[in-house]
Amino acid sequence: MPDERCHRARLEAPRLESLAGSPVTAYLGLGSNLGRRPDNLTAALTELAAAGPVRIVRCSALYETEPWGYTEQPAFLNCTAAVETTLPPARLLELAKEIETRLGRRPGLRYGPRPVDIDILLYGHRIIQWETPDLQIPHPRLAERAFALIPLAEIAGSTTHPALNLTIDQLAAVVGGKEGVKLWGAPPVPG
Repeated sequence: MPDERCHRARLEAPRLESLAGSPVTAYLGLGSNLGRRPDNLTAALTELAAAGPVRIVRCSALYETEPWGYTEQPAFLNCTAAVETTLPPARLLELAKEIETRLGRRPGLRYGPRPVDIDILLYGHRIIQWETPDLQIPHPRLAERAFALIPLAEIAGSTTHPALNLTIDQLAAVVGGKEGVKLWGAPPVPG
């Protein structure tokens, strides 16, 4: 089943614009399982850093992870990044999807292979659950995904998940599938 949700040209979420203003620390999850995976992740971070109102604060190491959802595909490289931004959540998501498209992602099988995937995991301490399934913060499946929690705990372990009131370290300690998350390499360095 094709998943075209992530590739709409613009999101319809004008109410979220009012959340912009002062800088917010957001945490992004990045993944790649096609092509030169480390280069894809570095390119995504480089484009994020070049976007102006997004500053990369810290990146986790790279982790090789088993596929989640659809398992008949190559292994992923995953990392997380702390970014400081004045972009409202909807615009940050648009930027992430624009970068995915520029780096070769096309609509296809949901949870299927992709050159790059960028998800907003957390946006400050905000909980955003609008009508649109495209933008839900914290990421609705964050607590279930070792491939996101393990790298996120590396850079934000004491951060509290605003909906669950547990730290990222606490969530990472109990998440299933940790055995499928293997340290692969040093953090990517945006160019």
